[in-house]
Amino acid sequence: MNWPVLSVVTFLPLLGALLIMLMTRGNSPLAKGTARWVAMWTTLVTFAISLVMVQKFDASSAEFQFAEKHDWLGVASYHMGVDGISLPFVILTTALMPICILASWTSIQKRVKEYMIAFLVLETLMIGTFSALDLVLFYLFFEGGLIPMFLIIGVWGGQRRVYASFKFFLYTLAGSVLMLLAIMAMYWQAGTTDIPTLLRYNFPAGLQTWAWLAFFASFAVKMPMWPVHTWLPDAHVEAPTAGSVILAAILLKMGGYGFLRFSLPMFPLASHDFTPLVYTMSVVAIIYTSLVALMQEDVKKLIAYSSVAHMGFVTMGIFAANQQGVAGAVFQMISHGIVSGALFLCVGVVYDRMHTREIAFYGGLVTRMPLYAMIFLVFTLANVGLPGTSGFVGEFLSLTGTFKTSVPVASLATIGVILSAAYALWLYRKMIFGTLKPALEGIKDIGLREAVIFAPLVILTILFGVAPKPVLDMSATSIAQLLDGYNKAIGVKTAATTSNPVSVAR
Repeated sequence: MNWPVLSVVTFLPLLGALLIMLMTRGNSPLAKGTARWVAMWTTLVTFAISLVMVQKFDASSAEFQFAEKHDWLGVASYHMGVDGISLPFVILTTALMPICILASWTSIQKRVKEYMIAFLVLETLMIGTFSALDLVLFYLFFEGGLIPMFLIIGVWGGQRRVYASFKFFLYTLAGSVLMLLAIMAMYWQAGTTDIPTLLRYNFPAGLQTWAWLAFFASFAVKMPMWPVHTWLPDAHVEAPTAGSVILAAILLKMGGYGFLRFSLPMFPLASHDFTPLVYTMSVVAIIYTSLVALMQEDVKKLIAYSSVAHMGFVTMGIFAANQQGVAGAVFQMISHGIVSGALFLCVGVVYDRMHTREIAFYGGLVTRMPLYAMIFLVFTLANVGLPGTSGFVGEFLSLTGTFKTSVPVASLATIGVILSAAYALWLYRKMIFGTLKPALEGIKDIGLREAVIFAPLVILTILFGVAPKPVLDMSATSIAQLLDGYNKAIGVKTAATTSNPVSVAR
């Protein structure tokens, strides 16, 4: 294209944040309304422009498209581009942001201007993370996203918001320090931080091991994988509704994206060697956190532990390192972004009315909120992985890919499917059915604004469940190229081991 569409999509939210700063003064109702409308229109326009990339994207090519490169950053360069793996995440980000702004329309009443600015800045940093083609630029976007999310939780969160925000910040920052050291080592070894160049560079086996572990420390916390997942329930419980949506739908996916962009293609030998470790952590996450979810009394905590379990399927599929596994992992991340985001929005609906997330407080909502009950059911079944919903496709492909490489791991992981049905349907029965609690007599069903929020999410959940081909086709060629390079590297190592086992051992 003859105009920098990717830079426009990335930095347009930043322009919207600047407009809010210039156009609003004080905390008057007019200033609050202006901030909301500027944020809404900025995110809507950003989403519309991002759809241009979908229309112009060539799914048959594995190359980075809409590429822009400028060398005015010194050692690093401003290099941006997307392929079939990163573009779905960019679209997911731009699609969910208007929904988050609309979901915050009435629930956020204090510091509205600053809240909208934080979300717009966060959108720029998230899109930049998925689009950056330079290691230093990626690191700046990746780490920069911590700051607005830290503020969103710490300023607009619940009673324990300060504790939760600092725990989130310190956990994710600690892992990323190791990633920074690995980036420096890669630069000293290859002489460049350009990601397309590094994807073709053959790093020594020793460096691959240590760099893989350093990147893993960062991405495992971000996912989050067991046992470094403990920050997530606290962050979700204390975050405002829209903050929980972005945290579950986008920020968690940065870990999976990192595995696909860096760990598998740049460190294939180490990825192959550490696959048993990832499998073990994934299976434990799937089973253990599902059992923990069964014991929760807070709705948000239950859904948060559910997210950890579902991310276990993602890591399992990625390190299965075959077409079905990786395609399933990518699809599962997109589907989970839609479904988990919608579930947190469902919690927000009743929380805004009753100001409690205790499961025991609710019951019999179907008699007062039939439309809400129907919408909640769609996302509950998608979370379970019912055929016909988007949740089924990702889990099925991930399990199929894993089954090809390890039958015991896939068999154990299927226990998580059963457990997810147990905690999700138990939650639905407790909240929706049964006798209506006296305190809920006056509760009202969802209104027009909330219906507008849920309508696209319901449609996408069902559409991707019965017609997943558009998402799978978009990423298929890029995944095939990634796996081709991975398998070649493993094949060379295997051939060398077979021909000269003594020298390899030394």
